[in-house]
Amino acid sequence: MAEISASWTLSPDRLFDPDPAQRALARAFYERVARLPIVSPHGHVDPRLFADPNARFGSPADLLIIPDHYVFRMLYSQGVPLEDLGVPRRDGGPVETDHRRIWQRFADSFHLFRGTPSGLWLQHELIEVFGVRQPLNSRTAQAIYDQIDDALHRPEFRPRALFERFNIEVLCTTDAASDPLAAHQAIRASGWGGQVRPTFRPDAVTNLLTADWLSQIQALAAAVGRDISTYREFLDALRDRRAFFRRMGATATDHGVTESYTERLTPEEAASIFDRALRGRVENDDARRFTGHMLIEMARMSLEDGLVMQIHAGVFRNHNPALFAEFGPDKGADIPLPCDFVRGLKPLLDEVGREPRLTIILFTMDETTYARELAPLAGHYPALRLGPPWWFHDSYNGMRRYFDQVLETAGLYNTAGFNDDTRAFPSIPARHDVWRRASCNWLADRVVRGLIAEEDAAEMAVEMAVGLARRAYRLPDPAAANG
Repeated sequence: MAEISASWTLSPDRLFDPDPAQRALARAFYERVARLPIVSPHGHVDPRLFADPNARFGSPADLLIIPDHYVFRMLYSQGVPLEDLGVPRRDGGPVETDHRRIWQRFADSFHLFRGTPSGLWLQHELIEVFGVRQPLNSRTAQAIYDQIDDALHRPEFRPRALFERFNIEVLCTTDAASDPLAAHQAIRASGWGGQVRPTFRPDAVTNLLTADWLSQIQALAAAVGRDISTYREFLDALRDRRAFFRRMGATATDHGVTESYTERLTPEEAASIFDRALRGRVENDDARRFTGHMLIEMARMSLEDGLVMQIHAGVFRNHNPALFAEFGPDKGADIPLPCDFVRGLKPLLDEVGREPRLTIILFTMDETTYARELAPLAGHYPALRLGPPWWFHDSYNGMRRYFDQVLETAGLYNTAGFNDDTRAFPSIPARHDVWRRASCNWLADRVVRGLIAEEDAAEMAVEMAVGLARRAYRLPDPAAANG
């Protein structure tokens, strides 16, 4: 393996303001939170990584390129075919299988990530996780590949070992309603101490426009061990599965919807739409109304069973139909849409918004709603909390805009802290580090402006790092349990 010289580092003051007074305070607040455990209450890491104590990640391309739409989306935008990056085709057609060549293509284009959140995360992973000390480029690509590949063959780089090294207190996955949670059961049976919890996501059965909706209903029926031929049986099956997820440690549900729309249907209307869907006669308006109705039903069920409800709204999924046909979903072609939370959520909030026993965490990709809609709503309704900047806005600038537009009206304690929402397991420390640095810098600005006392800001930094997420998602605080 070629020698890699020591020259690539991360600035210890990255994301901190250049003003000396603010920077000094930001450093001090960051020192309080930098080594706190990671609470990851929402994400998409595959739980199978942790089911087998001897599991490993595969090659550097398997780990950092092939599954990560943040990475291959950028290369695709510059004309690199996904086949050349080893991304599997739906039809099983040929794609690049030489992982060194995939890595070389990635390294040749690494400059594309300059100044982006993905670039900062990738640098953090390469430098802090794998000890890379030379910038990744065309010339250094193969030596760095060898270094990472060598590390991935060592026991200390297995998923469970990195989970512990990253100081992850809890990691929540996202799982279909019909999922048997076999990996979660295997983790429990193994006796390993890592806390990996499932999250109930019923989108495939509550969205009647899901491409394989009937087969998803059949899978749900198989999971509960009985037929689903009526709307009432459908609701009963969802309750059964929620109970199973709770027994497996779930504390939350997740609902990804195109728009922030809710509507209360009568039982007869809902049953009629569901029956038409079973017969393959669903129309777009039926699906819109049914999804909006099911959000209210899910909120009602959360009042019954205590599961926290997450709503992710405002995304046009699979905007590139040719790419979707060839490669399937989650291939970087999802685009933000505007949302109307004030009108769209009113039917839901009329029924459950005043319930302090219910927690609904809202996420959006429409930043124009932060100050106009979301902050006032969360600052009023006891059931509402605001999730952190999501997806395209999971960045330093996205966080700063969020803090400026949300916290004055909603208040810090009506927000849900941070979650990384990632499939890329090794990026988790990087993402949380960006949030902690950004929040500490914002708090330092409030202190130097005389808006917050220094001791209060120090407490708020800890809340933003771990406390808010623990409480919003009803996750236990190990220190409190041991105290």
